[in-house]
Amino acid sequence: MQIPAKAEYAIRALLTLAASNTSVSAEHLAAEQQLPAKFLGAILSDLRRGGLVTSQRGPEGGFRLAYDPDAIMIADILRVVSGPMAGVRGMRPETLNYGGDAEHLRDVWVAVRAALREVLEHVTLGQVLRGDLPAAVTRFTADEDAWITRQL
Repeated sequence: MQIPAKAEYAIRALLTLAASNTSVSAEHLAAEQQLPAKFLGAILSDLRRGGLVTSQRGPEGGFRLAYDPDAIMIADILRVVSGPMAGVRGMRPETLNYGGDAEHLRDVWVAVRAALREVLEHVTLGQVLRGDLPAAVTRFTADEDAWITRQL
């Protein structure tokens, strides 16, 4: 699974907002995280439409989180900016039906979605900001094999 730049940038920008007690301009967010300003502007619009941030115009304006950082799951952010986490050709895994030798492939796709949820639905922005990651994350990162990229 690839995490698109849009999703990573959204999370990074929201972490900066989570660390701030005031409204933050899009320009500051882009500079702070070294993100392309135009692309970030579009991402912030998506996050606003998705209800994760609020915006205010004017000299004291900028963006703020719409919720406490401990109430925003990483999965929420991914769904707002990228859609469903584990679609197959744009379809929900449970709706797929395969025949013949691929009959049980649907079960694999459903398991992949469940594994993603196990981590992403249990990690909040606040936890990432504090480095206080839940067991759903640390049980994987404690495994040395998790840090090795595999190639054919």
